[in-house]
Amino acid sequence: MNGIKHTALADFTVGIVGGGVAGATAALKLAGLGIKTHLFEKNSSLVSGPPICHLHAGGNLYRDISEQQCITLLEQSIATLRAYPHSVNYRPTVIAIPQSDPGEPEAILSRLRVLTDHYRTMIANDENNGVLGSADDYFALFSKEDMVALSKRALPETPTSIEDWMVPVAKYMPHDAFKYPVVVVQEYGLSVFRLAATAALGLEATSNCQIHYQHDVIAITESENRWDIVSTAPDGIQHTQSVDFVINAGGYKTGTVDNMLNVNRERWVEYKAAYVAHWTTKPGMWPEVIVHGERGTPQGMGQLTPYPDGFIQLHGMTQNITLFDDGLVKSTPSDAQPLLPLRLVEKAEGVWGWSEVRERTERAITHFAQWLPDFASAEVGGKPLCGAQQVPGSDPSLRAADATFEGDTYARIELVKASSALQAIDRILAHCEEKGWITLPESWREPTLSLTATLTEDEVVNKAIELAKARNYPDALARPYP
Repeated sequence: MNGIKHTALADFTVGIVGGGVAGATAALKLAGLGIKTHLFEKNSSLVSGPPICHLHAGGNLYRDISEQQCITLLEQSIATLRAYPHSVNYRPTVIAIPQSDPGEPEAILSRLRVLTDHYRTMIANDENNGVLGSADDYFALFSKEDMVALSKRALPETPTSIEDWMVPVAKYMPHDAFKYPVVVVQEYGLSVFRLAATAALGLEATSNCQIHYQHDVIAITESENRWDIVSTAPDGIQHTQSVDFVINAGGYKTGTVDNMLNVNRERWVEYKAAYVAHWTTKPGMWPEVIVHGERGTPQGMGQLTPYPDGFIQLHGMTQNITLFDDGLVKSTPSDAQPLLPLRLVEKAEGVWGWSEVRERTERAITHFAQWLPDFASAEVGGKPLCGAQQVPGSDPSLRAADATFEGDTYARIELVKASSALQAIDRILAHCEEKGWITLPESWREPTLSLTATLTEDEVVNKAIELAKARNYPDALARPYP
């Protein structure tokens, strides 16, 4: 289909299938430019998929990915922070390597130096990119002697320096358990509930976007150089919407839309879960803490993500905590949609038995307590944050991906990390302008989103708390930390 003629932005119509972080971000960008946008979301609210909790400003959680992927994640995360400032939890991340792990700190340090230089260049090119603080403070190193000295300090009530954030780590995590130096990096938290709230507030207030909530897209067909998107509403009635351009933002179900259009695509899908613990005796204000480990083994990476009121989100990259048997599946030459086992599809839709919630959360607590003994007193704090993640292509370790095209008027947004969403929609907009269909204003590449730029933190937080309660999660997960 290539019959689109050059038209005003207001006369160009885009249909987006999927209202997760990819589809919602695309809709915010398109509608903010004045493009008519139809967003189809099967659920009753936006951004309700995988357990987003980390900005990934440099990809330091993943020591096995390439340096270029880390640089890409840094760039994308800075753009995301500028676009969704009220969704960010401004606390650093500690990266530690346990004595039991074969890895060495130097491998992390060499990459951090490259990332620091790249961040410094980004700030020099545009001072607005300095959202992670000074490039000189992007990361800091702590020796064993530093940790011993910090352990003697009182717990700060409100951390104001990197040293302040490290005091609880130094006091409560055994110094002999880790290799040195321990790294602290400005990789912040990202609240899925405040991101969802930002998107909803921005899109529900504009006439440029129609959100089709609880609409299940069942077919997409060609019709006179346009696409007809057929969806089923909650009342069972079918609706047809004609658009110039289709964006497939279906998340882990992206392949189902590819199948509707009879186009194949190699991809992986992985189901993962994070767990909510309540650490009622939590001492002080904690940073996020990552303890590296070999994925899929009993010593897989542990991730402790703090929220207000002692709530903690946990990942344990072992097969009986965050990972699942048969949880990583691949597409086939005849089916673009990788097929998860039914039991994992049900979990992705939120169907969990309480016994398994308790068992896996308690395993996650025990897993992290090996490095933080006081954490053993934590309890189950809520249902898991879970979902399936797509990874396009043949490499399941890929962590930075954005948009791909089939023909001229059909694009996929294939995110592995939420921070890639802005780059994906920018790639699609550039494609449409290159084809001569639209003319974009000079400022279109700015990462700020016009539909949400005037939102206040209170507005976003209040909406986020409403969403958290509607999804049966503790409202602490929606509130800013610290």
